[in-house]
Amino acid sequence: MAKAWVYGDHVSTDDIIAGRYLAKHDPQEWGRHAMENIDPEFSKRVSPGDVIVAGRDFGCGSSREQAPIALKAAGISAVVAESFARIFYRNAINQGLPVLTCPGIRKEFRNGDEIEIDLKGGVVRNLSAGKEFKVSPLPPFIMEILEAGGLVSHLKKKLEGKR
Repeated sequence: MAKAWVYGDHVSTDDIIAGRYLAKHDPQEWGRHAMENIDPEFSKRVSPGDVIVAGRDFGCGSSREQAPIALKAAGISAVVAESFARIFYRNAINQGLPVLTCPGIRKEFRNGDEIEIDLKGGVVRNLSAGKEFKVSPLPPFIMEILEAGGLVSHLKKKLEGKR
């Protein structure tokens, strides 16, 4: 079962992946250093499929597309936050990382709570607390991008279909 990793407001892209690691151009290396500025042990404790739950303005700061790549490489399967910085939201979708907005969600989870997400149904569940939260389901065109693994993969599939 997926675990929730809970963070506060204004987690920046530099908090997600520090600029000092970007010269390496290695997503796996970025994953090993994901969230290091605010949670030094994160990459050692996270498991594939885990979910970040956060407060407001997640992904603020620079327009660093490496941030969602680092989270995916670390094993994060989705981010649920009270709000997102607009460019991070778009970069996450483009990289195939689901992002859901849910006001007040941060206070409904603790680190390690079991979490389940139904993307198509627009539901986030805290299985540890027995609570369920409705979120706006992602539009079909965004679901297509996510299901393809990101925007580039989605466009490649569309172009192959036209041949």
